[in-house]
Amino acid sequence: MKRNFWKMSLAAALTLTGIGVASPQKTVDAATFKTPIKRIQINCLPNKSVKIWTDYNGGQLINFRAKNKSKWNVAKTAVDRKGKLWYMIGDSEWIEARYTQDLTQDSNAQTVHEQVKSAVTKKKNKKAKSKTKKIAVGPNKQKTAKPKAQEQKTVVPKLNNAIQTKSAANVTPITRLSNKVSADNVSKRAQDVVNLAKSLIGKGYAWGGNGPDNYDCSGLVQYVYNQVGGVQLPRVTTDQVKVGVTVTMDQLQPGDLLFWGSEDAPYHVGIYVGNNQYVCAATPEQGVVLQTISSYFYPCVAKRVIQ
Repeated sequence: MKRNFWKMSLAAALTLTGIGVASPQKTVDAATFKTPIKRIQINCLPNKSVKIWTDYNGGQLINFRAKNKSKWNVAKTAVDRKGKLWYMIGDSEWIEARYTQDLTQDSNAQTVHEQVKSAVTKKKNKKAKSKTKKIAVGPNKQKTAKPKAQEQKTVVPKLNNAIQTKSAANVTPITRLSNKVSADNVSKRAQDVVNLAKSLIGKGYAWGGNGPDNYDCSGLVQYVYNQVGGVQLPRVTTDQVKVGVTVTMDQLQPGDLLFWGSEDAPYHVGIYVGNNQYVCAATPEQGVVLQTISSYFYPCVAKRVIQ
């Protein structure tokens, strides 16, 4: 009798959190989380299910699971002591993020790289179109305009070899100076990123934190690069990893971004500051810290966004 009463009480308590015992695949009611962070779908082996725990660090196993392909609202995220990402899908109910697929990504969102590439393409097309502009020569007749350089060629006498050599000599130093200024600017911005990131060590951690006192990992990166890096980064890691160019771990430079998880859907990001170290917003317990790259917690990809 007592045993049946306990089962009924447990079922009633679980129902209040938006999850039924008889159907653990039921989606968490949006009313439970009025402002869910994201929506996910369980993505594991067919006919399998995912364990649900009472906490992401040393929690107890709950006696029901999340079925494959079931959909859930996420209220909170956390990284455990081993660097694994977890999602809170109910009151004291956590699952590992690696068994899920994000349903809230905007597949139509255009990355910064794509926007720049599109703008350059439009500019080239416009320039090519202007070169082929035609002018009218009498009724129903058109004549392609000569390039400006060709028109000058017919009226300007050819320079002697001495003048041509002198002109060519004058161009080279200007080009080299321009490249040097550009390289110096990149180096300065990267160093500014490192300096600002280090100055934030000791700040607090908060999910969705954008500063100035509390950050999450992607919020810290966005804040630093937007302030001094001259790069307007997107807000979340899955978008930030799409910006810049990929570099190998043996080619890292201060100011590069490090990602953990998978290249398509990373769950953690930090700023490389040199000497095999990086700054990141780690966990609520640690806050913003300086850490060393470890073989036990090794980045999946590195990106250079300051170029």
